[in-house]
Amino acid sequence: MPSFKTIRARAEKRKGGPKALAKLLPPAPDVKALAKLRDDRALAMMTKRVFSAGFAWSVIEAKWEGFEEAFLGFDPGRLSLQPDDYWDGLMKDTRIVRNGAKIMSVRSNAVFVRDIAREHGSFGRMLAAWPASNEIGLLELLTKRGSRLGGNTGQMLLRFLGWDGFVTSKDVVTCLRDAGLDIAESVTSKRDLTRVQDQFNAWAKETGLPYIQLSRICALSIGENYAADKLAAMAGGEE
Repeated sequence: MPSFKTIRARAEKRKGGPKALAKLLPPAPDVKALAKLRDDRALAMMTKRVFSAGFAWSVIEAKWEGFEEAFLGFDPGRLSLQPDDYWDGLMKDTRIVRNGAKIMSVRSNAVFVRDIAREHGSFGRMLAAWPASNEIGLLELLTKRGSRLGGNTGQMLLRFLGWDGFVTSKDVVTCLRDAGLDIAESVTSKRDLTRVQDQFNAWAKETGLPYIQLSRICALSIGENYAADKLAAMAGGEE
């Protein structure tokens, strides 16, 4: 595999130089802020990412105030104790997107967040203590104990919560494959995820950069060369 310097140099050339590239990179994650994350905000972001999957993000954003009201401010304790009648009522609630499977995922994820908080003090504390060198382990936890938090949804959840990790977007995977990593065009298997993790671990050791910046530089180094305003509209993800 080539040095990350090669990939960064290509991204700098595409984006107009080192300073221009630096302006496109997300800030380094704030572990202290993540540890202070309230459990209701963790559940709220889980819900937003689950409902946004396969749906227009703008629609979810426009209705978000209604989501907050309908789901009781995303208090995990309150939601985990609500009876079946409450959840049945949400299927007819026009304040939210009425997708039955996604609505019920909130019920499951409320229990998930509550249980993690009991084990670690809070969901944010668990995330803050989890090493970026083992993102695949964290994604496995989200998949097994959470509801509808597998694949790209889990990766985007971690990104929006401020956890330091990579995202296997189309351009990131293209960058890795171009660099010689033997992975499929769509990274879904544990084998491929492990190879991606190992490569980002190596680049983190080489550069000292946070994984979120390595992932973004990788994406910006290849594929369609989006303008800065387009990238801003894609906040949270990669190219």
